[in-house]
Amino acid sequence: MALRTIAILSPGDMGHGVGAALGRSGFDVITCLAGRSARTHQLAQQGGFRIVSTLDELVVEADIVLSILVPAQAERVAQTVAGVISTQSVATPFVDCNAIAPQTTQRIEQQIVNAGASFIDGSIIGPPPGRGLPPRLYVSGQGAHALSALDCDEITVKVMGDRVGDASSIKMCYAALTKGTATLQVALLTAARALGVDVALTAELAASQESVLRQMHASIPALPANAHRWIGEMEEIAATFDSVGLSPGFHQGAAAVYRLLGQTEFAHENPESVDTERTLETTIEATAALLSTVPADRQNR
Repeated sequence: MALRTIAILSPGDMGHGVGAALGRSGFDVITCLAGRSARTHQLAQQGGFRIVSTLDELVVEADIVLSILVPAQAERVAQTVAGVISTQSVATPFVDCNAIAPQTTQRIEQQIVNAGASFIDGSIIGPPPGRGLPPRLYVSGQGAHALSALDCDEITVKVMGDRVGDASSIKMCYAALTKGTATLQVALLTAARALGVDVALTAELAASQESVLRQMHASIPALPANAHRWIGEMEEIAATFDSVGLSPGFHQGAAAVYRLLGQTEFAHENPESVDTERTLETTIEATAALLSTVPADRQNR
């Protein structure tokens, strides 16, 4: 499979970074912006994408389609692409790079294969290109080795083998730690604030968990900007755990914390507009203020 024209749905935070990196490596990167937000239009322009008018045009022109979306949109978009593959009688390979459970991936595989194209399982671990260590694009399934052509200075491609679900599974287990830990931190700090022991807890963390406290100061204030995207990811992790006999409760709770963050006054931000001056304390004050049940003797402190 010769890869020259790469379609990306959609140029959001990760998608536009991946597309820009591939463009700098010499690929023709295309997208369709029909129905997309002004922010997505701006990110596509910044990433140097070539814009096509319709999804049909995108699928027909592309040598491969990379789906890089909010997890909750993955199945719906795949179904739409499968419809185009079928009606246009093309066999454009489809790579689902989303943070979804392996069983979700397998449902998408059936949609694409039934439409007449090949399917490759993918997942992305790490920040968008250009923000430190290059992200790792894990791929698995028949034909996954063709994605090695996308390996470059800014993206590391890791081929896991022929089994669809492996690339999704490693993402689920990895994000269970990283994004799951972030919600545990938010939850315990919010509880401490509601219970009136936040100052004492912070002092204890400064004495015994200094590196963890420093990391929380650096990362938690930016979480509301991503909360709406990560609710679905936590639900997919919960489904993954449940599928192997582990409790889904950890990450159902994590999804609830991201819903709480998504209700704060800061949730209108996006990754480009995060207030870098906002403190950890201000963020936790906002989550604690939204709690429906606070012990009476702790209220109005």
